[in-house]
Amino acid sequence: MTFEEKLTNQEYDRIWQEYCGFLDLDMASYMKIQRRLLEEQMGLWCASPLGKKILKDKRPENIEEFRAMVPLTAYEDYADVLLLKKEDMLPDKPIIWIQTTWEGGKHPIKVAPYTSGMLKTYKNNILTCLMMATSKGRGSFDIGIGDTFLYGLAPLPYITGLIPLGLSDELHIEFLPPVDEAVNMTFSERNKKGFKMGLGKGIDFFFGMGSVAYFVSMSIASLSEGGKKGGSFLKKLFTMPPSMTLRYLKAKKQCEKEGRGLMPKDLFRLKGFLCAGTDNRCYKDDLEELWGIRPVEVFAGTEPSFIGTETWNRNGLYFFPDACFYEFIPETEMYKNLDDPSYVPRTICMDEVAAGEVYEIVLTVLKGGAFARYRVGDVYRCLGLTSKEDETRIPRFEYIDRVPDIIDIAGFTRISENSIKNVISLSGIDVTDWAALKEFTEDRGRPYLHMYVELAPGCVVNRAVSRELLKEHLTIYFKYVDQDYHDLKRILGMDPLEITVLRCGTFASYREKTGKTLRHINPSIHDIQEMIKMQAAFDGHRRY
Repeated sequence: MTFEEKLTNQEYDRIWQEYCGFLDLDMASYMKIQRRLLEEQMGLWCASPLGKKILKDKRPENIEEFRAMVPLTAYEDYADVLLLKKEDMLPDKPIIWIQTTWEGGKHPIKVAPYTSGMLKTYKNNILTCLMMATSKGRGSFDIGIGDTFLYGLAPLPYITGLIPLGLSDELHIEFLPPVDEAVNMTFSERNKKGFKMGLGKGIDFFFGMGSVAYFVSMSIASLSEGGKKGGSFLKKLFTMPPSMTLRYLKAKKQCEKEGRGLMPKDLFRLKGFLCAGTDNRCYKDDLEELWGIRPVEVFAGTEPSFIGTETWNRNGLYFFPDACFYEFIPETEMYKNLDDPSYVPRTICMDEVAAGEVYEIVLTVLKGGAFARYRVGDVYRCLGLTSKEDETRIPRFEYIDRVPDIIDIAGFTRISENSIKNVISLSGIDVTDWAALKEFTEDRGRPYLHMYVELAPGCVVNRAVSRELLKEHLTIYFKYVDQDYHDLKRILGMDPLEITVLRCGTFASYREKTGKTLRHINPSIHDIQEMIKMQAAFDGHRRY
């Protein structure tokens, strides 16, 4: 029976139990599902040529042996099999391959196979996310046959391109614009066509990365501006239904009275709003103000599929028990491994996490997936083991960021030490030392890449001039090396690079006086401030 058939039969309790029943589990029941599904996956994975290659022909007999024998893995462990799509080496036959960025400048893409079992789980879990986005409390949701969905998604082969494909088997949803048109349009063309159709039909659902959703939302305000854009919008009034025309005219009058610009909430009444990706916390308040509804945050990734969602209270992510088997590297262990790559960090399971603690997540993809004990590169904080508000008895989490040796800006970049070294080398600039941090603007809390750079003696005539030249050169090469970095400017209009030029000898002086060597990527902001303070005490620091 499809979701739509159950809706038609008004089997609302059955739908809730089937898609959201995991929220009623206690920890023991949750782990029973996790262990059962992992045991099934072990049989497939350990018997496959891929599993044997990673296990070096060892054969674990139980979950404890599996966690002891299978090393923590990264994409490099799978690349020779997956990039060549060697299906005969996989645990199960893939139905479709999904793609994303690997590491700009070094590895352009990575791909992940999705089996029929994974696709079924994906489909069920995206329906759960839609239910949570419309829910006002336990047991309530508001999904209708023929609801409209603003297409703010990346098309196939990216993971969000699976959403229309998955939903089409279960429920009739009208995408704006239609998927077969959207896949052949640019980002800008999809937005314009989607909003134009939304003005006629209304918009029930909107799903996008937080940064992209914000950019798209802000573009609506320009529709009511004067001049050419405003004239174009007024022409659209003649194609709108009378109800939307009346809503626009009332909204315009109210906005003028309040002395503000037009917002999406003035024209549309969303049932559900979902956002995914990194840095969502930087945009959620603004998105709520723009749309009149707070987004429900969900989490998905190319390798693990859809793995988590917030509930109606929007107070933390719950992980679906049937997508992956979850392990967690405690924060102290993660940093030990960063400082000493030969150190093997210990992991704990879902029933061992502690409230308030920070963890790097480790995933074994279930239902025939390729990845085992895989470090996907994301960090979470456990918010609590239970929730009185949600009436849940399983842990909930908040997404913090990528692991510390990767800088991700607004969900678009994966900047590593290697990519920055590559950019500096290509630029030909004589850089003695550098450190790069992800920081946030003071006014809007927006993310940006801040590089602290020490140029070689003789390169610095004037720090202000050097800064501008360095920024210009490095920006060019970041765009050349990393297409996703280029898209930040092209799609979102963001210029994420800020540079502070430090006096010659600053890094060496800091090492000599403190005995510390700063990590190149995301060193402690306290250590950076201490280094700058030492320089300021020496010759008066100027920050540009």
